[in-house]
Amino acid sequence: MGSTRRARRGPGRSGLSRVGSHRDAIEGLEAAAQLPGKLFHAGTRREQDRIVTSGGRVLCAVGLGNSVRDAQREAYALIEPIEFRGMQWRRDIGYRAIERERGCGPDLD
Repeated sequence: MGSTRRARRGPGRSGLSRVGSHRDAIEGLEAAAQLPGKLFHAGTRREQDRIVTSGGRVLCAVGLGNSVRDAQREAYALIEPIEFRGMQWRRDIGYRAIERERGCGPDLD
């Protein structure tokens, strides 16, 4: 029986602080909700019938998998349908854990 690994990816706003534009509509949340994993809201709020940015780090995507690499892929898949003005995210988180995992087992690619 294998253990489950988690990877987090956080699409954030430019500057990652409470400065800059707010109230940018976030698109793609419905599509992301149909995928495995979880999206956690931080810098968001509801305005009428839509979710908008409210500054800072906006979302955190968490993927699960049998390996760190699988969890990372799932987290990135959650981010794929999401769009909002100024959206950016790191693409390097988890690489050290993936390298360690590769060093003590079979190639996971």
